[in-house]
Amino acid sequence: MTKLRKFWIAGMILIIGLEACQTNKEPEGVLNKEQLSALFVEFYLAEARLGNTTVVRDSALQLFLPFEDSFLKEKGVSDSVLRKTYTYYFNNPSKLEQIYDAVIDTLSLREQRATEPSPK
Repeated sequence: MTKLRKFWIAGMILIIGLEACQTNKEPEGVLNKEQLSALFVEFYLAEARLGNTTVVRDSALQLFLPFEDSFLKEKGVSDSVLRKTYTYYFNNPSKLEQIYDAVIDTLSLREQRATEPSPK
C-alpha cells in the first residue's frame, strides 16, 4: 500500500470517528430546544393577549417589553444568553425548525383544549 493511500485511509477513519463522537447537544450558554420552545410559547401567548386588546401597536409594545424582561429574569435567562441562543439556532435552521414545530404543536394542543366543551 502506498503512503498516500495509507494517509487517505487514516484520514477517513479519523473523520468518521470525529463524526461519531460529536453530540447533538447545544453549546454551553445556549438554551436547549425544550427551554427555547417553552420561552417562545410564553411569548406568543403574551403577544396574543395583547393582540386581543384595543391598545395601539406602540402602546402594546411598551406593555410587552417589561413583561419580556420580567419573564426572562424569572426564568433566569440573561440578555447575553438569549442573544447567543438566537444566534446559535439561526445558524442551525434544522434545529430552529424543530423548535418551531414543537411550539406550533403546543399552541395547537392548548387551543384544542380551550375550545373543547367541558365534560358535564
